[in-house]
Amino acid sequence: MKMTIILVLRRSRMSPQTRKRKLTRIRRRIGRGRKRKNDSLNKETNGLQMENFVNIQIPPPLKKQLVDDCEFITHLGKLVKLPRTPNVDDILEKYCDYRSKKDGLVADSTGEIVKGLRCYFDKALPIMLLYKSEREQYEDSMAADVSPSSVYGAEHLLRLFVKLPELLVHAKIEEETLTLLQHKLVDLLKFLQKHQSTFFLSRYHSAEDVETSANKQEDD
Repeated sequence: MKMTIILVLRRSRMSPQTRKRKLTRIRRRIGRGRKRKNDSLNKETNGLQMENFVNIQIPPPLKKQLVDDCEFITHLGKLVKLPRTPNVDDILEKYCDYRSKKDGLVADSTGEIVKGLRCYFDKALPIMLLYKSEREQYEDSMAADVSPSSVYGAEHLLRLFVKLPELLVHAKIEEETLTLLQHKLVDLLKFLQKHQSTFFLSRYHSAEDVETSANKQEDD
């Protein structure tokens, strides 16, 4: 199309300056058309993503927990001492017990969501739930037959909730199931908040203390 426009302009009796201005205006119109087309495609893509978007509202006390967690790890050079007690497996089991006592039984949906959440945690932790300064500790703490959910605790589980909307956008989940999932995840966050003083660390440890503790465990 570009070559056709140039040939047409060359055949017409225009001065070089006029032809140049004409060609510039045409190129601008073509550029605007392409931009509108790309914008339209982006809107369609975003629309498809928004259909699968799960809005997870993290309670303010837990948001502060996330901020403090980031501050301790990235700015103060601290680490979460591993293995954590309670670990993620313990917390999810306690949540199922809590729902069982409240509802009279553990609904199949709750069990499935907890199972899926544990799976997401184990897969996501080494990829997107660790700060750079935590990676060496991860390599030192994880044995071949050990899952992250049995080593890490509430601090890293809460980080997963920040990433979940991004992860679930790409999952093929029906709208009704997404609504139920969102309700259960919010309920679990409330459970974490209720037991915040029990589940979360009040004090992080220096990297030296964590390394010394790990060496002692190896000697024992």
